This record gives sequence, structure tokens and C-alpha cells, in this order.
Amino acid sequence: MESGRAAHLLEPRQRESSRPPGTPAEQMLLTGGLKSLLPHLRRIIHCSRVHNRNISGMAEGATICNSALHFKLKNSTIPGYKQASVVILHKSLADDFEKFCHANSGALPLLHRSKPGEWKCPSLNSDSDIRTDCLQYRKYEYGAFTGSLKSLKDYSEQLKDMVAFYLGCSSSFEKVLQAAGIPLRNVDQKCSISMYKTAVPCYAISTFCCNLVVTMRPIPESKLEAAVLATSELKKENHGAPIHIGNPGLLGIQDLSKPDYGDPVHLHPGDIPVFWACSVTGIEAVINCRSPLVFTHSSGCMFITDLKNDSVMLRSSREVPQVHCISQDPLHYSMVSAEAAKKIKTLESLIGIDPGNRGILHLLRPGELLKACLSLSHARSVLVTTGFPTHFNYEPPEENDGPPGALAIAAMLQALEKDVAIVTDQRAMDLNKKIIEEAVQIGVLKEPVPLLSYQRESADSALTFLCENGNPRRPRFDHLIAIERAGIAADGNYYNARKINIKHLVDPIDELFLAAQTIPGITTTGVGDGGNELGMGKVKDAVKKHIKNGDVIACDVAADFAVVAGVSNWGGYAIACALYILSTCEIHDRYLRRAIGFSQSPKKTAWLSALPSVTKVFVERNNPLKEEKLLKALVQLEVRSGVSASLEMEVDALPFYSTHSTMIEKLLQEVQH
Repeated sequence: MESGRAAHLLEPRQRESSRPPGTPAEQMLLTGGLKSLLPHLRRIIHCSRVHNRNISGMAEGATICNSALHFKLKNSTIPGYKQASVVILHKSLADDFEKFCHANSGALPLLHRSKPGEWKCPSLNSDSDIRTDCLQYRKYEYGAFTGSLKSLKDYSEQLKDMVAFYLGCSSSFEKVLQAAGIPLRNVDQKCSISMYKTAVPCYAISTFCCNLVVTMRPIPESKLEAAVLATSELKKENHGAPIHIGNPGLLGIQDLSKPDYGDPVHLHPGDIPVFWACSVTGIEAVINCRSPLVFTHSSGCMFITDLKNDSVMLRSSREVPQVHCISQDPLHYSMVSAEAAKKIKTLESLIGIDPGNRGILHLLRPGELLKACLSLSHARSVLVTTGFPTHFNYEPPEENDGPPGALAIAAMLQALEKDVAIVTDQRAMDLNKKIIEEAVQIGVLKEPVPLLSYQRESADSALTFLCENGNPRRPRFDHLIAIERAGIAADGNYYNARKINIKHLVDPIDELFLAAQTIPGITTTGVGDGGNELGMGKVKDAVKKHIKNGDVIACDVAADFAVVAGVSNWGGYAIACALYILSTCEIHDRYLRRAIGFSQSPKKTAWLSALPSVTKVFVERNNPLKEEKLLKALVQLEVRSGVSASLEMEVDALPFYSTHSTMIEKLLQEVQH
């Protein structure tokens, strides 16, 4: 639908004086008898006594003319009534449209479906006639808008073969937002809500297909969580919680000042754009369907129900949503349940012990694991790097802390159907190829991970590597992860924990993380256990102060998120477990898929199989002891323990069976708790 045609869909809201018109007696009747008059609103509408064509918010107010008395309801204090969008189409399309509504329930919460020719809707209003209950209707023929109508009575014969759908409307929860102390900028600015067509495709059913339409409300940053809480339990009768918070470009919206429907609503300083799914999506769908005849309500002229807009209390902490900022450029927030967030914070606490007594407790940054994994959950393509050649006197010089954690992350990313690749040193390509082959054979990976190397050939090498044709607007990866990867120090060298320079063994993969800082849309995570790993520049002051040789070995490159663990592999296992928790979180899943389509929970078995495993307790995943088998394979490839350089079943001089296997079991127990 062209933007010109779209503009007709939403007529501008009439501007009214805030002063109630009429005599003092009439004004007293307005304020004193308003509540009792509400049941008669529909009769007034039926009699065509309403002068205002736009009743957006009529449950709270509209301009009504009854004889000589004008009622100004807009600024009244009566409780709000729920409103519904209306779509009326031929009965032959009704079953598919109903399926389309259920498949995209965030945008199209179905309140009622009529029978063919049924004009009343007693479940929503005791005295209704859909032919006259909306102040204005729109008619579409073969997908084209062909006129506005004040009544559908002239089409009564055609309506006998048509079905009316009543859909929840976001205008209904605005009173709930106000009750939560959240300012509504569109109300303050006396304009219609802004609505935008997005680049997000709805779940298609037969001939019904379109992109999601959203409403946008500017919300002060301090009120974001309150706005989510106020609307999250309204998903059955309204649109529920937001489907996106932050930069509109992530939805494919290029300019907030140019809504496809409605009026531009201006943001105040400190406001964050918050987007809810919108029932105008249904109008887009019937336009694309090109049915011979469709009727809809005109924007702002919704069907008013008898149902009150009462706020809903959340039932349990499991369902309480939290909001977390996961990116500043572009600005992006994510959502997760309180229960899932608590589990992930427990994972973070489990891995945050210091078995080597190196002082890493001073490096811990609570909440970093949750934010890193929320960001990863939104990513489509992830680049992982690992490799710390601390044993410079051996061939290969790599240690066995890093690869298992990297592969645990890659395995879960594969299960979540994300693109994942590994970048490592050119000299270590053959070794890593063998490790990946072993991981596939053991069952750690379901398929080989692409293996890449990076060399600096020019000033733009990193940009060219990360972006298509070196264009920063087209990044190949959304997220970079470094786990136990040697990081460059302030003097340009790379050091192991003993302060020995190993620069000759390390390719400058740090440059990718530095370049990512300049590319909007790429987020980075560093996982480390000593402060000299790539990404630990975020905690370098603490490394210099609390870690032995920290003033020399501290990595100078910061990642957006720093996940600190007693052993870096533990950080990888925790990330895999946290991603599983997020994927099984209903609140996060709904937000991730923009409340369209269906829950991803049927894929839970595949996600479960991708988790690390160490004992037969988890034999239901059909592949126990994966981490034990992988470590044995590394020993056979002569990849050594980091501290002792031994070729034994140990990592960082800590025995696998009594230390690492126990840690993995604890993480898995929290996942399945």
C-alpha cells in the first residue's frame, strides 16, 4: 500500500478546546452524569448524533452532540472501556483470517469472530450492531481503498455472507499506562498515535501475508520497565508487552518523523522509542489479499465494548519481565523473565570462583553474562575466536583452556540456527581443523564450523573482514566472542601470565574487536580468567591492581561485555547454558520473534542436546560425556594444560573429573532446575 493511500487510513484527530462547552448546568451534567451516560453512547452513535469522526479514546472521551448539549468526554476521569479494531470480510476467507490472527496474535489478538450475517456481538457489548457501531468505516475492493462510510446499512445484503472480526486495540491499554505513571506523549501533544510499517514479515497463512505494523510511544528511560509491566499481561485482549525497544532502524523504520499512519509524536529528552504490535497489521493483510470486498473501521473509530480496562496483576515472578540495555549503537533493549534472569545470574556466580587464587574476584562484573547472552540471542551471525599459545616451547603451543568453551558456545549457536564461524591464527589452522573434526565426530557439534584466519594487509583489513565490501552498514557478523584468546597489552605485545612475550605466535585478531567498536550493529564479548585475554580491557584497571604482573600483561582492548570465570572454559559452558535458558523463556521468546509466529519451544530437544554433558545423569540427550571425550581428543592432539603444560585430563592444572566435570554438572543442574 502506497504511503499516500496509507495516509487516508488515519484521518487527523480533530483538535478541541480543553474547556467543556455549554452552560454551567450542562457542564455539571457532564461531570456528574458522565458515567451513567456511557451506556447510551452507542445509541447516540446509532442515531448518527455524533459530530466527531475520530473516537480514539472515546472510552475516555470524544466530542458528542446530543440535541443542544455537547459532551466533552476527553478529559473526564471515568474508567476506560476496551476498544476493538474491526475487519469484515467474506465468509470464504474467514477461516484463513482467523488462523492468521492466531499465528500473529501479538498484532491481532482475536476478541470475537461473528457468524456470517451476525451483526450483534453480545460477548463484547450487550447492545451492538456492527453496521453502525463504528463512527466511520473504510471500504476496500480488490485491495484498493474505495471510500469512507458512516454506516454499513446500505450493504446489509452483502453482509449476510460476511464475517466480522473484533481485534484487541492498543488504545485500550493507554489508561493502564497512565495509571502506572507513564506519560503519553500523543495525548499531551493532542495527536494520533504514530504507526509504522516494518520490515518484519508476519507469519503467512494462505493469501494473508504482510509485514508487521507497530505503534510507537516515547517512554522515559526510567519508565521502561513500568511500561512493560503495565502491558505484559494484556496480551490476550490487547497487544501485550512491547515487541521492540530502542532504535527504529532495527525494525526497518527509517524515520520516526514520517509515520505511515497517524501523526508524528515527538520524543522528549531522555525518551526511548517503544514499539507495540498494532492491529492495523490486519488491514495490511486484507489489502494484500485483494478480496473483492472488505470493510474495516476507520482509524480512531473503533468499536467500543462494555469491558472495563482494568489493570492485571502479574501472577508469579516467573512471568515478571525485566528490561536490559544490550547495545548503545544502535540503541537496543531486550526483555527476559525475572526467573530466567535469576538463573543466569546464578550461573555467573557459579563460574566466578577463583580456584587458582589469582585475584579474579576483583575482576567480576555482575550482570555481564546476562547482557552478553541477551545480545547473542538477538544475533544472527556470530564470530568466535580462541587460542592462547602460552606454551611457546612446545608444538602446538596452545593450551586446552579455550577450545572446549568456544565449541560449547558454537554448538548452542548451531542449535539455535544461527550462523557461527571461528577465526584463529593462521599457523594454527590445521590444528583447529582437526579439533573441529573431532568435535563433530564426538557429537559436540552437529556440523563443522567454518574456520577463518585474519591478517593485517592494509589499514582497512579489519573493516573488509567484518563487513561486506568494507561497508560498515553491512556487517557480516552481529556479535564477536573472544574466549581465552591472547589479548594485546598497552605496549603492543602479547603476554602469558608469566609476563613472557608471545607476540610472534599471535595474529592481530584484536583489530577485529577494535574495528567492531566503530561499526554500528556489532557487539563484542570477552571471556577470560586472568585479565590478559582479548576483551578484558574492560576491567584492565582492576587487572593492573589485583592480578600478578597485571601492570604489564593486562589486555588493552575492551569488549562490550566482560565475562570473568575461574577457568575460561567455564565461561563458555555458562554462555551455552544461558542461551538455553533464554530460548526457553516465554517472555524472551515472544520479544525475540516480535510476538508473531509461534513459540520456538518445540525445538527444545535440539537445544538440550547441544548443552555440554559429562555424566549419564543427562543420558536423555543421547550423548553423555561429550566434554570428557573432547578433552581426551585435545590430549591426543598434544594440546596441553595451561598452567602445568601436562598432557593429562586437566585444564589449568585442575583435574577434569573432580573439578571441571563438577562445575559442568552444577551449571546443568541450574539449567534444568
